[in-house]
Amino acid sequence: MKSRQIQLTAYPKGEPGPDHFNLVEVDLPKPGDGQVLVANRWLSVDPYMRGRMSGMRTYVDPFPLNGPMEGGAVGEVIESRSDQLKKGDWVQSMNGWRDAYVSDAKGLQKIDTSILPPQAYLGIAGLTGMTAYVGLKRIIGLKEGETVWVSAGAGAVGSASIQFAKAMGAKVVATAGGADKVNYCKSIGADGAVDYKATDNLAKSVREAAGGGVDAYFENVGGSHWTAALEVLKPKGRIAACGMIQRYNDASAQPIPDNLTNIVAKSLKIEGFIVIDHMDLLGEFIQDLSGWMMAGKVTGEETVREGLGEMPNAFLGLFKGENLGKMLVKL
Repeated sequence: MKSRQIQLTAYPKGEPGPDHFNLVEVDLPKPGDGQVLVANRWLSVDPYMRGRMSGMRTYVDPFPLNGPMEGGAVGEVIESRSDQLKKGDWVQSMNGWRDAYVSDAKGLQKIDTSILPPQAYLGIAGLTGMTAYVGLKRIIGLKEGETVWVSAGAGAVGSASIQFAKAMGAKVVATAGGADKVNYCKSIGADGAVDYKATDNLAKSVREAAGGGVDAYFENVGGSHWTAALEVLKPKGRIAACGMIQRYNDASAQPIPDNLTNIVAKSLKIEGFIVIDHMDLLGEFIQDLSGWMMAGKVTGEETVREGLGEMPNAFLGLFKGENLGKMLVKL
């Protein structure tokens, strides 16, 4: 059987372009004992993938050049030689950026598509939602009645964070780029939202939207947002540093903020986190999410592109703000 896959041709310096990706066709082996053949149906693109294109190891190895890239995917078993999975089962994997693959069944997670649509396991019910949950619940320790600022509020993690924080009884201020995204943040529960592209003083605008300072900040952007957060946070404020997409494509180091003394003056707590280090919260997350969804407090917004060839454009679109909620590619 033939399979198509997207390969990285070179490690980009600065912003990646279409020329850094190549769509190739490869031969797949027949499944061996204990193995399955899976046809991917939904693929995920995420900002963290930019770090894997640097050629350097961060908390995970870089993508190999001229080899299959990886990412979240859900697919359907179309041939099985395993006792664990049968033909027709749906599975979740990190074997994305391709339309089919052969794998040991032990490395795959079976999912129940009768409860949620399959793509939800890549978004609100998957690591995206889990990331938002961990950031709010464990890193920030958000309490009812507190005010939290969520940056990139119209993105996948940001939109989940807004809804989760509201379900936890907090007041939420969001930042996003453009009037449509600001309105979207409000539509999913944000008490206030700021268009960062339309203000020349982000800290002042966020403070006004919050009715004062904020108790916590969920960091998805970095750069100018980070600097503003150090101004807006109240004493004893907390930052969950999840991502800093504004800096991912920088070709060289940028100047650091000149207001870092606020960390000391305000006794701020700052903690970066990787969601896979907090999987002990998975059961609690599923329980809370199920209750919130049944109560109509949480929904999952998706931006969908179609066809494997759209993977690079979908990924690059993350850095141009082309997504509302989770960016997915449907095969």
